Amino acid sequence: CTGNGICKCRVCECFPNFTGSACDCSLDTTPCMASNGQICNGRGICECGTCNCTDPKFQGPTCEMCQTCLGVCAEHKDCVQCRAFDKGEKKETCSQECMHFNMTRVDSRDKLPQPGQPDPLSHCKEKDVDDCWFYFTYSVNSNGEANVHVVE
Repeated sequence: CTGNGICKCRVCECFPNFTGSACDCSLDTTPCMASNGQICNGRGICECGTCNCTDPKFQGPTCEMCQTCLGVCAEHKDCVQCRAFDKGEKKETCSQECMHFNMTRVDSRDKLPQPGQPDPLSHCKEKDVDDCWFYFTYSVNSNGEANVHVVE
């Protein structure tokens, strides 16, 4: 019973937190915990203490590695641009495509949220359609709500 149970009449009786015919499957999900606090980054299933990534783009021990993904900043740039400044590639479809985050305007870059807060935070610097830089932060709180702070 791989040291995780007791053999009785040729059948393993597993200790708590172990399962399987040989008690070789741990029910502990700690090794599957991603840096965002989600099991397998919300993109997989924790089986026997190992992530089985269900989203084919993601891999790695906690389904956090994505070679083909855009960064958070590039991914949300067009939506932030249309919501904050009413311009850019998604200007016409903004109300349909870009309402998935809460937006807060701030006066200056030093008013943006800073690292050290409990939610994972990305600081972004992107170019708009007029070739000007704009700055924003993107974070997701423990309820799964996305929050954007953008410099006016």
